[in-house]
Amino acid sequence: MSEPSSGNVLYYGDNLDILRRYVNDESVDLIYLDPPFNSNQDYNVLFSERTGRASAAQIEAFKDTWVWAEAAETYHALMKQGGKVADVLHAFHNYMGGCDMLAYLSMMTPRLIELRRVLKPTGSIYLHCDPTADSYLRVILDATFGPENLKTAIAWKRSSAHSDTKQGRKQHGRIHDTILA
Repeated sequence: MSEPSSGNVLYYGDNLDILRRYVNDESVDLIYLDPPFNSNQDYNVLFSERTGRASAAQIEAFKDTWVWAEAAETYHALMKQGGKVADVLHAFHNYMGGCDMLAYLSMMTPRLIELRRVLKPTGSIYLHCDPTADSYLRVILDATFGPENLKTAIAWKRSSAHSDTKQGRKQHGRIHDTILA
């Protein structure tokens, strides 16, 4: 994909690759990030027949499953970079071991680092996450952007419980998400 000379552009692909290849340092005013929620599910795009009836046709949109064996390489690359972010991830590894949550955090961390690079000093970032990961992501955001830059945590309350049982949740349905700003 070539860089545009002017105008808006829609990029398709892994956002880490897109950020690194196409987005200049300190060039973005506002970031709203709605990443996968570590739901341990695969999501598909479903198609309809011309009649409007559901079709068996579907393609995989994305996997929201994170396995430590697949994330360990990213984790070790972050450890080699050093700094506060590596210190935080190392502490999480000492606390949790090589678990699925650490795999998720290891996937999110390099993206947050790249988002920091492209965000203008006067810019804002809003990270939408669910309560199972918000406390961990908040610490990674603090290490990446500085704790003084967290302005608020917005609780987005649902009007009714969201049926997480379809996503494999064994407990009660969630009634809120969190947006860290």
